[in-house]
Amino acid sequence: MRPEPFFSGTGIDRADQVRVDPARVSELTGSRDARQLVWREGLPAVGPDGRLEWQGLTSPDLFLGLQDGLARFSAIEQPHGNARAAFDTIGTLAPDEAPLFAAALSLAWWHSRHRFCANSGHPTELERGGWSRSCPVCGAQHFPRVDPVVIMLAEHDGRLLLGRQPQYPAGRYSALAGFLEPGESIEAAVARELHEEAGIEVADVTYVASQPWPFPSSLMIGCHARALDADLTIDRTELDDARWFTREEIAAALAGEADAAFLPPPRFAIARTLLDHWLTA
Repeated sequence: MRPEPFFSGTGIDRADQVRVDPARVSELTGSRDARQLVWREGLPAVGPDGRLEWQGLTSPDLFLGLQDGLARFSAIEQPHGNARAAFDTIGTLAPDEAPLFAAALSLAWWHSRHRFCANSGHPTELERGGWSRSCPVCGAQHFPRVDPVVIMLAEHDGRLLLGRQPQYPAGRYSALAGFLEPGESIEAAVARELHEEAGIEVADVTYVASQPWPFPSSLMIGCHARALDADLTIDRTELDDARWFTREEIAAALAGEADAAFLPPPRFAIARTLLDHWLTA
């Protein structure tokens, strides 16, 4: 079975048929059972039980969907600017609440950056329950964007290539990653990123799993590739280090052993999911 990365899953009913009906959205805002997402320090609030927190409606700008048939809304909040500052909150979040957390945070990011029309420069207006914006001057419609990112494990003779970025905590190594470029396939992006950052050539690129990553709006596309050789030429502008790890070293790291060769990525990162999948495949 393929892994289920954190932030994945169906989440609540996004109810697209309701979004396109302004009268229905307005009707739902008058429901006694409707609730609005609580935000705290630029993030959807998470209670001690790992569940998202809700309150009565005050600014139901965004229609998030229906949860057990009940309407869920959010205000347009200014999101926290530092993804890593959110990691403590994410670490306590219940997995089944994660898709809604990701949707709300990504929408907040998008609205904070798209208040004006890219064509006319005029202020845009909310449409579709906050899932699009339109320009009253030129008629252009704008929709939330998703930026695809490839994140991959390269394997050579039973070892995996992992790297560490300068901002990582001491000892942490993770999968290499990079944004897809225009006119580029997933397979080509994997090969390019591995060559640029580690100087290796790869073949047999395969898809493993994907993950929404709401910092601000990426879709992480997890892949595996076979390296044609093990000689590394590290791009020091991107990575502090990169090296090959054995199956035993990876197993020890994921088990949290004190003498492990490296600190693995956190459990809510798809890089961790890829490592877990590789180790058990």
